[in-house]
Amino acid sequence: MTTYFSEPQSMYYRFGEDQDQVLKVLAERYIGANAQADFVYRVFQKSGILQNEKGLYDLNLGKRFPDAPKDHISYAAALVWGDEDRNLDVLVRCYGPVRFYFNEQLVYRSTVMDEISPDATVKLSIDIKPGWNTIWLEMKNTPAGFGCQFGSDEGKVRILNVYAPFQERQGQAGWVFSQPNPATSKQPDLLGKESDVSLNWLPETGWSNEDKTKPAFERIFGNLAGKHAYAWTHLNNNDSTGNAVRLSGQSSGSLSIWICGKPVAQVKEAGPFEVDVPASFGRSDLLVRSEYDDTAGPWHFNLNATVSGKPLSLELPQRVHGANGESWLYVGPFESEVEPDLADLTRTDRVYQTGQGQTYWRLDRPDAWIRPYYENAMLSNKWTVGSVTNYGRWDYPLGVTVYGLLRTGRYLQRPDITRYAAEHVQACTQMYEYSLWDREQYGFPAVNQQLVMLKMLDNCGSFGSAMLEAYSECHEPTFLPIAERIADFMLSRLERQEDGAFYRTCVGEYAENTMWADDLYMSTPFLVRYARVTGNSAALDEAARQFSLYRKYLFMPEFKIMSHVYDFKYGQATQIPWGRGNGWTLFSLTEVLEALPTEHPERPALIDFFNELCEGYAALQGESGLWHQVLNVPQTYEEASCTAMFAYGFARGVRFGWFKDPEVYVTAAERAWKGLICKAIDRQGSVHGVCSGSRYAFTAEYYDQDLRTVTNDNHGIGIMMLAGTEVAKMKKHLAEHRVSSPVVSHS
Repeated sequence: MTTYFSEPQSMYYRFGEDQDQVLKVLAERYIGANAQADFVYRVFQKSGILQNEKGLYDLNLGKRFPDAPKDHISYAAALVWGDEDRNLDVLVRCYGPVRFYFNEQLVYRSTVMDEISPDATVKLSIDIKPGWNTIWLEMKNTPAGFGCQFGSDEGKVRILNVYAPFQERQGQAGWVFSQPNPATSKQPDLLGKESDVSLNWLPETGWSNEDKTKPAFERIFGNLAGKHAYAWTHLNNNDSTGNAVRLSGQSSGSLSIWICGKPVAQVKEAGPFEVDVPASFGRSDLLVRSEYDDTAGPWHFNLNATVSGKPLSLELPQRVHGANGESWLYVGPFESEVEPDLADLTRTDRVYQTGQGQTYWRLDRPDAWIRPYYENAMLSNKWTVGSVTNYGRWDYPLGVTVYGLLRTGRYLQRPDITRYAAEHVQACTQMYEYSLWDREQYGFPAVNQQLVMLKMLDNCGSFGSAMLEAYSECHEPTFLPIAERIADFMLSRLERQEDGAFYRTCVGEYAENTMWADDLYMSTPFLVRYARVTGNSAALDEAARQFSLYRKYLFMPEFKIMSHVYDFKYGQATQIPWGRGNGWTLFSLTEVLEALPTEHPERPALIDFFNELCEGYAALQGESGLWHQVLNVPQTYEEASCTAMFAYGFARGVRFGWFKDPEVYVTAAERAWKGLICKAIDRQGSVHGVCSGSRYAFTAEYYDQDLRTVTNDNHGIGIMMLAGTEVAKMKKHLAEHRVSSPVVSHS
């Protein structure tokens, strides 16, 4: 019998069967561990190394240095932060000879076949240590090619953020790379000073001597007659007397000035200006619109702020790592007839239509933009990083976590919990338009990777379902356009078998030409909610249809459970009933049955299928109340997430009256919940015994030995909350209907 902690550490020991307390601790522990931290903004230079659509950094030095002499060497360097020990698979695709050093140890030296085979990809495993880790690439120029592609395997999921080395670039995102050199150089101290290294590093961080003589607007945008642009800063008013703030300076054209969104000054002509304006104590947004007048010299303005003759400081309105010394952000240039919404101009989750395309905020540096990242960690002057949070991420395990928080918040009548969950979703969707622009500019998005690179049900269905579940909480306007895109993908563009069944093509990947039970969860709950919100009944019909089709391929009639995967390459199912794959199936079937009208033609067959599955699952429940990782192999370990999903499905079946014989499932749901609070949920609300994310295999050994459990894995936290709420609702339903619930022994 699997044991994750001693009995006094269990949630049952602390609270018994007080489900409200259990749910409260689960939700509050998760929220406490995942603070509502905003994205981290960093300086990124577009003239540096960009990523391709696979997320690999493309160091094609042959294109950058077409005249480099043969056998000359260039280097690329970057830093990777580790919060804890972890392993990461990275890919290398060579254009020419490459050596890869990680933490100063040679990890890889390319072979002749790596260098001359255009499709050769080398997968390497690296162990990231807590603190800063160094990457050093040595690349030699040959007539065949120069450089490499480098990055994380499955980059949209296992994100590899790299940071610029050297103290002068501290906080900036991206690689540095050297101009070609005739001789080999030793790796320098990448946490030291760039000025101590003899190599000439790119991209250049400072303006050329010629550009330094130009004013900021001219060197950023050029001199563009009839165009206008905006500059944004924070005014720090430390004067408590209430005296007016004096803004003074000089402009090459008309200026409009706003403080905290209110117009405070209008300068109509080029030349010096001086105005007294009201400003509250503390920090205020100060926004300036500058229009270029081609009769007044180079495009510029400068502005100083004083109170009673004392200067006030200006600082960046958004914390941007690597932007030391900067105080203004800039956006533009806009065509004369284009005026962005003023309210959108003091926020960083928007892109702006210029009349010639789209743009975003940038700095007074060569090709330097601000760019949001998911790391949710802050750098200090001592090069240390705080802990990482899940908040604001879009991925499928977090979809079920958000769903669990929403249901728990409603059940406990805790609007703070539901608000937190809804705001997590909003943090993703409000950055959606930006993330599309980010991909267009840089090759691969820094945020919302899975939603933007929409290729699989994993990328959209789970979190999309949670998004629509959250819609009733906030009516966020960005939700429905994204839902329309996801629905179009599922209903019109997703790969299908000839009979219409969803499956995965995944050409060239391990999962090529397969069908997964998991994908019932990755699709049907979203389709149910999409139909509910939009009235599109075809989406609900499709959800019901997929269950009938998946049953044909994956159902194991001798056990009345589901195989995890059907592999069309071999024309057969794997016949391995992975616990969580079956959990996703039952979980999703209850969502579809709840939504299907009584008269729907698919409903009777799906009710029968639900009863078949539940009969099969109930027969395999262990003595502890938990199910095993491979359901029909009791030698495999007890797994918590599938147990929670079976408890969820059974409890809903009882409450909605889908069972022919409900008493068996009342008992099974209660035993499952007690097993979870005794063995899988500790008294601090941490969740144990949840299998890590799975691939697939034809043997039970893979699931048991290669897929180990992870504490507080996002595949399990939300479903624990959902199971708890549903078992509690079942008990309340039985009490209200005066149905005696079987007594469960507490021995």
